[in-house]
Formats: sequence, C-alpha cells, structure tokens
Amino acid sequence: ESQRYRYERSFTGKQTFDFIQYSNGFAVQSPTQRHNGEKPYEGNLCGKAFVQRNNLKTHKRTHNGEEPSECNQCCKDFVRSSALQNHKEIHPGEKLYECNQCGKAFAQRSSLKRHKRTCTGEKRYIYNQCRKAFVQNHGLQKHKRTHTVQKPYECNPCFKAFERRNHLQSHIRTHTGEKPCECNQCGKAFAHSSRLQIHIRTHTGEKPYECNQCGQPFPHGSSLQQHKRTHTGEKPYECNQCCKAFAGISHLQRHIRIHTGEKPYECNQCGKDEKNSLREQVEAYREESQKSLKEFQENINKQVEAHREESQKSLKEFQENTIK
Repeated sequence: ESQRYRYERSFTGKQTFDFIQYSNGFAVQSPTQRHNGEKPYEGNLCGKAFVQRNNLKTHKRTHNGEEPSECNQCCKDFVRSSALQNHKEIHPGEKLYECNQCGKAFAQRSSLKRHKRTCTGEKRYIYNQCRKAFVQNHGLQKHKRTHTVQKPYECNPCFKAFERRNHLQSHIRTHTGEKPCECNQCGKAFAHSSRLQIHIRTHTGEKPYECNQCGQPFPHGSSLQQHKRTHTGEKPYECNQCCKAFAGISHLQRHIRIHTGEKPYECNQCGKDEKNSLREQVEAYREESQKSLKEFQENINKQVEAHREESQKSLKEFQENTIK
C-alpha cells in the first residue's frame, strides 16, 4: 500500500488537505473530489474509472465472476446480496412479508414484526414504575406522561386532578348529573359530546371501525378493541378478589357484583332487583299485555258480529213487513 497527501488552496482561499490511498490497485479518495467530475476510483485490471467507491466494487465483481447485486427498480448497486434485499423493502408495490395469523402483507419485514405485536396482543413495552404493559412503544410513551405531567386542576368532591381545565369541567358533570348534549332525534341527553356522537350512530347506522381480521364493523373504537380480543385471547381486566380475567371492563363489573352482592337492576312495578328476574318480569308483563289485547280484540269482534247479525235480522223483518 502507498499513501500520499495533496495540499490545495480553493478559490475561497480556504486551505484543504486531500488524502489519497492506493490499496490493491484501487484509488480511494475523499468525497471532496466528487463535485469536480473527477473519477478517482480506478480498476487495476481494465483501467475503468468511477466517481464512487461502491461503483468500483460492483465493477470489480465482473472480473472475478461474482454476480452483481443491483436493484431492478432503481439500479442501485450493493456489495452484498443481503444489503440488496434490505434495500428492496423501501420500494412500494410487492408485499413479500405476510402475517400468518390474519394474512395482512407488508413491504418491509420491520412493519410485519411491528404488526404482529398488535395481532397477537403481545405487550413488550413495560413501564417500570407501575408495571403496566403496552403493545406499542407510543402507548408506553403516552402512559408515561400520566405519571410525570402536572395536574393543577383538582375536583373538590373527589380530589381527582386533571391537566386541563376543560377536562375538570367535563368531569364535574359526573357529580352534578348535568347532561347538556342532547340528541335532536330522540331527545336523549349526554354529559359529553363524544358520547352523543357515538349515540347518533345508532340512528344513522354508521359503523366506521372495522376489524382488520374478520371485517366486522363497529360504531365506536372501544367496541372494536374489545372485539379484537376474541381473536387474540387477551383478557386485560382482572378481578382483584379472585383473579379471574375478562376481555371487557363491563364483563368485569358484572362479575364483581358476585362478590359485593350488588343488585342494581330493580323492577319499577314490583321492586324485584335481579337482572335476570327483571327480564323475566318485563317479559311476563309483555305477555300479559298481549293476552289482554287479544282478549279485548276478541270481545270487540264478538260485539261487532252480534251487532251485524242483529242489524241483518231487523232489516229482514222490515222488508217482510213492507211487502205485506
């Protein structure tokens, strides 16, 4: 190997040093010469020169029988075929990496790996303070802020604190029972506009949230998230008394009543307070009402029929008397 240094003064007056090294018959020069059109990288077998070192290395493989690694979309050359495969992932179009659970395909391997965590429910990101786990890093980062952010707005009745004043004002409605957001179709009122927007979809039939595994649509995101757990088997809501786990928080709340004995469903007619019993009572009242309605209709029909027969009899008698 040989080395030499070249001293130059540019037109700006700035002094620069370029280092040129000759190794195995190839000239290796600093990037400063790429702008002036020079081709410092020269092959020792054929004398062909190149502006960039990578181009020279690619060319060298044509002499020793190696197959050149060139991208067939952008013609960029690579020294190793593995580097070429990684590079091809940046081009849109063919999606080579397919999820073996849901069949969704991706152009990049890294995208498939990231998707698999959401598909399987794997929670790799754990916060070391509270041990809460998350599927994706951005979920962890968002949760971290709940520990570090200042919450200057405090609710007087329950001392719960909030980062923003409007969040506190929205929370206070849970104590006052205020429901300023009213549906203009059915009159049902809600404490928060977000709940009203979800309710409106029951009138419009809109279901904008679709499961990417089975295609089932849902009116709001929370229903979709709970549904996805039927695919993953995830049960994040655990009873702190018996450790039984559930996919949805409503299922956990219903289960907790087994331990507390709470019976929140009371019939407004007889006072019975079991949910199933309430359903039975409502069904019984419905059947009784239908039975009464049926009897009423039968009585009306009988009276109409009797009146019709009486009218026909009277008409017949009147006609007979007229003929006589």
